[in-house]
Amino acid sequence: MANNPTRDGEGVEDRHDRILVIGAGSSGLTAAKNLRERGFHVDVVEREPHVGGNWNIDGSASRVYDSTRMISSKPFTQYPDFPMPDTAPDYLHHTDVRAYLERYAAHFGLDRVVERSTPVEEVEPLARGFDVALTGADGTRHWRRYRRLVVANGHNWAPKWPTYPGQDTFTGELLHSAGYRSGDQLAGKRVVVVGAGNTGCDIAVEAAHRAEVTVHSTRRAYWYAPKYVLGKPADQVSDLIFALRLPTRLTQALFQATARLVVGRYERYGLPTPDHRFLETHPIVNQQLLYHVGHGAITPKPDVAGFDGDEVVFTDGSRVQADLVLFATGYLIRFPFLPDGLIPGGDRPRLLRNVLHPDRTDLAVIGLIQPDSGQFALVHWQSVLLASFLELESRAPTAAHRYLREAAHQLDDRSQAGIDLVDSTRHLVEVEHAAYARDLEKDLAVLARRLAAVAA
Repeated sequence: MANNPTRDGEGVEDRHDRILVIGAGSSGLTAAKNLRERGFHVDVVEREPHVGGNWNIDGSASRVYDSTRMISSKPFTQYPDFPMPDTAPDYLHHTDVRAYLERYAAHFGLDRVVERSTPVEEVEPLARGFDVALTGADGTRHWRRYRRLVVANGHNWAPKWPTYPGQDTFTGELLHSAGYRSGDQLAGKRVVVVGAGNTGCDIAVEAAHRAEVTVHSTRRAYWYAPKYVLGKPADQVSDLIFALRLPTRLTQALFQATARLVVGRYERYGLPTPDHRFLETHPIVNQQLLYHVGHGAITPKPDVAGFDGDEVVFTDGSRVQADLVLFATGYLIRFPFLPDGLIPGGDRPRLLRNVLHPDRTDLAVIGLIQPDSGQFALVHWQSVLLASFLELESRAPTAAHRYLREAAHQLDDRSQAGIDLVDSTRHLVEVEHAAYARDLEKDLAVLARRLAAVAA
């Protein structure tokens, strides 16, 4: 390989015949696997010493905690070409997910191509391709030149901190869920959990077992879905409803009726009535939150208004003393190694199907979705879409650019099945899984026809 000393005296190793995949989590692994199956030469770099991404609890950017389990059941979690064992439970523990990803990597030979403990420090775009600065496992910084780049660094690792009046002078501890690992951090404390996503609800339930006092603060009322309905995992039942392709309002009504049947009226628990229809916020799947609210172990409160000494003040004027306020307030989408503006759209990246760059055929993102069901299968089909597009680009670059131009009208198509989501940063990359899968299928059919035309 050629060395071109063009970076302040540092040699640049020429790997223009290869694709660089950044990240060896659930998205990077399947991206590499599907690209290799299409005949592309792939390098994969991972900043941690192990594969698994967020599911590697030992990783510096992992946000799972000791009790984390999947909220999607096994059939909706697994890759379509690598089933989970029949003996696996309906909802996998994070250690099972990590083991599954390690088996996936070994089965497809990815464990031999992943360069571990190799973070990407900087990316400089070229007219065609990229110069990439890496730090190797030995601590040495070096540059490589790649023709194509696939970013799979995840989007649930950069904590989003809220700010409230008096926060800086609060005498207790402030913690984001990014730093939460176990119930030991809650033991014997007066805890306020802020946020009603799946993480916030999980931690509130743990606090009900471990803390002296547990208060759960939410900005609005939410629909809470159980993990089981009629003896089956709830997502398997809901998928049967989605398969009927009913009008959106009727589908929402069916889900709301099911929620009422299973858990009753929220007002009985002292919770406000949701101010939106079912499916208009990201699903909260928790079987135990309402149980603990009903038993008085969790006290629901509205949004935080501010802090006063050792007290948390809420928007209804009530206040509680707290030793620990834990913000389960989500994460920011960040690509720290990329120049600002390289991914268009800012906080809500504008990419075709959340994958393809609208202007560059040499840059893509994998895994940048927040589905209402399992993610691994959808990310697999994202990767097939990418592999098909890059195969077209390698055979007929003009045809690939034409495809991007013609598909530009899809940039704002968010695959939400006609559902009007509540305006929230948690929904920036939200997709309805069945609608998104259908859209990917249509795109793959178009690319298959373009590839056939090129081959003819």
